[in-house]
Amino acid sequence: MKSSQITNNVLSVSQLNQQVRRLLENSIGTIWLEGEISNFSTPFSGHWYFSLKDHSAQVRCAMFKGANRKVVFKPESGMKVLVKAKITMYEPRGDYQLIAEAIHPSGDGAMQQAYEQLKMKLAAEGLFADAEKQTLPEYPSCIGVVSSASGAALQDILTVLERRAPATKVIVYPASVQGDLAAPQLIEMIELANQRDETDILIVGRGGGSKEDLWAFNDEQLARTIFDSNIPIISAVGHEVDDSISDLVADVRAATPSAAAEIVSQQASHIPQRMTHLKQQLAMHAMHSFRQQQICLAQLNHRIQALSPVHVLEQQQQRFDELAHRLSLSLNQQVSNGELRYGQLKARLKHSLLERRVERQQQRVYEQRQRLLNASQQLIDQQQQQLAGICRQLDSLSPLKVLDRGFTLVTHQDKLVKHAAELKHGDVVKLKFSDDNLNATICS
Repeated sequence: MKSSQITNNVLSVSQLNQQVRRLLENSIGTIWLEGEISNFSTPFSGHWYFSLKDHSAQVRCAMFKGANRKVVFKPESGMKVLVKAKITMYEPRGDYQLIAEAIHPSGDGAMQQAYEQLKMKLAAEGLFADAEKQTLPEYPSCIGVVSSASGAALQDILTVLERRAPATKVIVYPASVQGDLAAPQLIEMIELANQRDETDILIVGRGGGSKEDLWAFNDEQLARTIFDSNIPIISAVGHEVDDSISDLVADVRAATPSAAAEIVSQQASHIPQRMTHLKQQLAMHAMHSFRQQQICLAQLNHRIQALSPVHVLEQQQQRFDELAHRLSLSLNQQVSNGELRYGQLKARLKHSLLERRVERQQQRVYEQRQRLLNASQQLIDQQQQQLAGICRQLDSLSPLKVLDRGFTLVTHQDKLVKHAAELKHGDVVKLKFSDDNLNATICS
């Protein structure tokens, strides 16, 4: 093989680590892991660093401040947890690691602990206060049901409404009510109902089940979505023991889905007969289209995140935390060594009459310590200046900064136009400015 060919195939260490990071992120993506926390630390930056281990292996994890502020309990070393994370590589050190997006205590006792902590947190914020509850309309003309499209709860509600209020319009917002997808889908359907503003009341719930089956209704974001809803919400989770978080934050709590249907249909016998045709197929079609758009958006978002300056900045922040920690350890070690050496010299000269030499040695130790402290401070200042310079460079390279300077991005059929020769008369192009998007037609 020729030397020029060998040179062309040689990678730098940085290029290799960058390619491995992209391979890990694109091929594996987001995963769930269960393990025990060890070496948990929280530096001044607010990020969390820890290892997740089992009986024979461990992996390093990082959870940045924007994600860990949503955690409702305080992780500690030795705690067994369930972690949702994406796999990546910390390029400066060449170690693969996990970037945690969510973390939950593992086990039934931990579930109860998380429930109690979240309950106290939301109560302190006033989400359960009676003053915040909305009054149900006396004569609802349209009722929304957020539940599983194939569950018995929906059939119970429809049966009661058909018997007690046959003229009342019902719109079904189908969502999972069990498992990891339940809370996000329930949130999505409640927000969709508020956007459409086509119902007077929403019934959110499901039939009975175990604590694990009903756990989605203890989700913090779901509770906040219910609290923020402009449409009054009845929580209808069929259980008999503890109230769910959704029960506590909803405007009205019903023991079962059938009881919820009876509440909303109390005055239905006094309402003139109305149209009863259900738009379930239309809602299902809209939901399917909405999910397709979500998938597309998620793919685009993943591509943007891989190239995002925020990702590079997080890497630099993690590198800065590591260097600061190593510098602190080195400084403490050198100071300790100096103090030990000073003690040894003082012991050797203790019985000597050369007090002047002892004083000179003390002064020298003091000056060396001052120079060491000054040098360490100067190194920290240089690292901070380098980080600030990198942040300014990232900001100046942002595509939005280019648009702010008066440039315009031209696309045709979702492709970037680089040359005028790529366009012809009658083509419709999109013009992206810094503050808006416009369409234009090529006239010549």
